[in-house]
Amino acid sequence: MNRPPRIDAHQHFWRLADRQGQWPPAQLHAIYRDFLPADLAPLRGAAGVDGTVLVQSLPSEDDTRWMLSLADQQAFILGVVGWVDMKAADAPARITALASHPRLKGLRPMLQDLAEDEWIADPAVDEAARAMVQHGLVFDALVLPRHLPALHSFALRHPGLRIVIDHGAKPPIASGEIEPWRSQMARLAALPHVACKLSGLLTEAGPRRSADALRPYVQALWELFGPGRLLWGSDWPVLRLAGDYDTWLAMGHTLLDAMDPPPTDADRADLFGGNAMRLYGLDVASPSTNPTTNSPC
Repeated sequence: MNRPPRIDAHQHFWRLADRQGQWPPAQLHAIYRDFLPADLAPLRGAAGVDGTVLVQSLPSEDDTRWMLSLADQQAFILGVVGWVDMKAADAPARITALASHPRLKGLRPMLQDLAEDEWIADPAVDEAARAMVQHGLVFDALVLPRHLPALHSFALRHPGLRIVIDHGAKPPIASGEIEPWRSQMARLAALPHVACKLSGLLTEAGPRRSADALRPYVQALWELFGPGRLLWGSDWPVLRLAGDYDTWLAMGHTLLDAMDPPPTDADRADLFGGNAMRLYGLDVASPSTNPTTNSPC
């Protein structure tokens, strides 16, 4: 490859038949249908994205195995972030079984959907977290600002576990507030094993979907995490609720251009690919088990 790899560190696929009673509701017309590899292919190709990290959107091991089956057939899916009940008595064994697939790169409990904000601070998750460390898996944190204190407690207990905060912890961009989100993110950013995704921010902006509105939040993340611990992701197809793939990618570059201090070429390559490669242990040149250009479904 003659240029740095370009990686979308956060995207989803789903089938509505698997999501009975689950989000999204039918009134969200832009995303209420199946989304499969063939749907992403033209967008990814136009954007010059070499590979993606496919992230779970159901609290289901069956869904995780389905995503891994897609990775077996689609060379561009470089890694999968799946799901396990981290408080199950046999969670370590379940993690070991899933981690036998080389494309499993991480796990994500859907913390934002749980009734208990302190769920991840419970020591009952510690055995699962230790199993993740043993297998070199990344912990994706799907959180809202109210979950950040509990996430900090969890991160302090597991300094050997690589953690990445999805969607910048969904800051309140729509209202223009920045505190206490920024201060809570600063505590997490002080821990060297915690990284953050620049994904999902356009969806959180509500009617304020402009680079100007997002800039203070991206600047805060730039200052706190630095260019070595930020990863660009599309959050497609959820992104369709607020914009399209090429618009968000272009806005990412516009926002990066406005950062203080300004990015170097190396910083840009890291944010749009290199950091994801290192964090998740991806190999963009590695072929899939049975590559094909078509969806298996």
